[in-house]
Amino acid sequence: MLLGLRGVGKTVLLNALHDDAKTKGFETLKIEVPDSAGGHLARLLVPGLSIVLRRLNHVAAAEEKLRLAGAALRNFASIFRVEYEGFSFGATPSTPDGSSGDLEADLPEVLRLVCEAAAARGRAIGIFIDEVQYLSEKELSALARSLHEAAQSGFRLIVVGAGLPQIAALIGDAKSYAERLLLFPEVGPLSPEAARKALHDPIERQGEQAEEGALDEIVCATQGYAYFLQTWGKFAWDEADGSPITRLDVQRALPSILNYLDESFFRVRFDRCTQAEQRYLRGMAELGPGPHRTGDIAQVLGVSSSQVAPVRKRLIDLGMIYSQRHGETAFTVPLFDQFMKRAIPVLEPHLPRRRTGA
Repeated sequence: MLLGLRGVGKTVLLNALHDDAKTKGFETLKIEVPDSAGGHLARLLVPGLSIVLRRLNHVAAAEEKLRLAGAALRNFASIFRVEYEGFSFGATPSTPDGSSGDLEADLPEVLRLVCEAAAARGRAIGIFIDEVQYLSEKELSALARSLHEAAQSGFRLIVVGAGLPQIAALIGDAKSYAERLLLFPEVGPLSPEAARKALHDPIERQGEQAEEGALDEIVCATQGYAYFLQTWGKFAWDEADGSPITRLDVQRALPSILNYLDESFFRVRFDRCTQAEQRYLRGMAELGPGPHRTGDIAQVLGVSSSQVAPVRKRLIDLGMIYSQRHGETAFTVPLFDQFMKRAIPVLEPHLPRRRTGA
């Protein structure tokens, strides 16, 4: 499970691992979980697993394992009310595999049968999931149990996921043994040396140059985050009249950079929040990039922690903030504190209403 803030390159890495798995003979499917209410896993997996079974059917003549897997997937789709094209590999088996209605029981069984059908053709199954934090606790529990049974039974299944830092805690809460089944590498900002290389090498490949001062300016402003390095580099390149790109070019490009990020990267998240949620985010920004103690945020807003606890939970559910340690809160989007101060220049503390006499 690749963990990291927005804009660090988790999805790029997930895609690279997906492509690598395909070259190594895996039958793969890649899904992205939407940021709405739960109930997505079955709906997302069924079409991909159906395609996998179709590909396996073309590898060799249909056999019993393939028929069992196809029938189980059809049952699974039916019980979880997922639209299914009805492609069949034969008669439905007498045992209703994948159709108990319990996702935690059905998903491991369906994946086992698909993996067995793949193994009969010298293949393995790889499932790649982006935005894992939006899976419900029940879905995470079913996924963890599938991995647990794969580890115990030895069927050929790998799952690679990516998402926000809270995934490790969410999966641990869903199934305590999941922490022993998964690796949780953290994807963070590039080191100053790597950030400079990420800017310098593409410029050099185009036969152009950038002054050391220009590179220093960008590395400092972006704090090494991959998406921001791309954005600053693009606008600095566009601003420069010729080679080399100078520190002044970078500085002149700054208004365009901030306007672009505010409208295309930050605001799309900000606009989804209620006024109370925006106020909470602005209170966090008042304290700096974070992480911050929840009590300190509440104090800035002029309320108690319990009064804003529901707002904090909604923001965590939205993926706007996260808490890796008890009592601490941090932004999931780098540089978001700076944006909040631009979006709401003046902090307006939320004071609790006083009760009036009858």
